[in-house]
Amino acid sequence: MQYAYLGKSGMKVSRLCLGTMNFGPSTEEKEAYRIMDAAVEAGVNFFDTANVYGGEEHRGWTEEIIGRWFAQGGGRREKVILATKVYGNMQHPVTDPNEERGVSAYKIRRHLEDSLRRLQTDHIELYQMHHVDRNVSWDELWNAFDVHIKQGKIGYVGSSNFAGRDLVKAQYEAKSRGMLGLVSEQHKYSLLCRLPELEVLPASEEHGIGVIAWSPLDGGILGNMNPQAGSRSARQTERIEKLRPQLDQFSKLCKELGESEATVALAWTLVHPAMTAPIIGPRTLQQFEDTLRVVDVKLSEDVLARIDDIFPGPGGDAPRAYAW
Repeated sequence: MQYAYLGKSGMKVSRLCLGTMNFGPSTEEKEAYRIMDAAVEAGVNFFDTANVYGGEEHRGWTEEIIGRWFAQGGGRREKVILATKVYGNMQHPVTDPNEERGVSAYKIRRHLEDSLRRLQTDHIELYQMHHVDRNVSWDELWNAFDVHIKQGKIGYVGSSNFAGRDLVKAQYEAKSRGMLGLVSEQHKYSLLCRLPELEVLPASEEHGIGVIAWSPLDGGILGNMNPQAGSRSARQTERIEKLRPQLDQFSKLCKELGESEATVALAWTLVHPAMTAPIIGPRTLQQFEDTLRVVDVKLSEDVLARIDDIFPGPGGDAPRAYAW
């Protein structure tokens, strides 16, 4: 397994990030255990979750599954760099109106303690704001995070779904306080969603923020372009058919390379220098095992140019996106 520093931190993480969103709602607990055991065995040390994962009826379910897996021992917790998130409404019955979506010092404290309890651990390596909250000042946020860093409950702070300007503001405010600032930004990025190349990726690279790509297969479209009837929603099917000319060209290219569409699409996300890892969200052990070779796939300049022709970047007729 290949590893990279997470942004400007000294922490090395695997270049594949195990996403756990499916654990609980789509993947039963024993299969989730098998996936996590296989990940550790393969050297995938970076696990991503969120306090809201588990569905409307059981928010926190995914963290609970991970916690029970840690509790089995065998060095499981020590081998994992754990990331979770705060922002969403966890529907605590007694804390309205502070349970509305957002972050605050109050909410960070309460939700961090709840995540630690569910995860059965005393610390989280990477604590991420799931979304930006422009109603809360950076004075409040950085002071709150600083308290929990000094207590040893979190190691580093990350963000998710931030705009480029939010990343720059966060780093400016952190630097003015003598703090490290954000070490990561989790952002949607795929062959079908290249807008981050305009601002988010350049801002991240300039300010020492490692990018973690979520939905790198765009909801599975780039990995399963000929699904069986009934396996997708009508909206997804309609989108696939609209993209069919591009998807067919991409499929042809992948066949020439002797690789699956999913493997090439994931390998492509790792080309940008700001990128630390794509998040993979396997529902089964087989899906996880099929993903492992991604880090060993090298895409030539010619292949990257052909991919650009199929899925143009946000610059339109501008020079190729790989001239960074």
